Amino acid sequence: MLDKDIYFPVYRKLSNNKVFFKIINNTKFHEIQIIGKKAQLNKIVATKYPEILKIQDMIEYSFEGIIESNDTEYSKLLNTYTFI
Repeated sequence: MLDKDIYFPVYRKLSNNKVFFKIINNTKFHEIQIIGKKAQLNKIVATKYPEILKIQDMIEYSFEGIIESNDTEYSKLLNTYTFI
């Protein structure tokens, strides 16, 4: 279960450094997927229970390969890549 003292936004990434997440709140997150020299930015609003669980799992490191990131790393991606 989610800790009540969580402060958003929360940053996570996959251990392969190809997918980065900025979790806005319990139902919204942004995802940057790096594809070669470009990247794709997706803004997701979780409306179904499985999607909400995915956000909780990212926050709690509940699936393999998810690790901590930070605002600096995420912001650098926004300023570096051309989004497709």
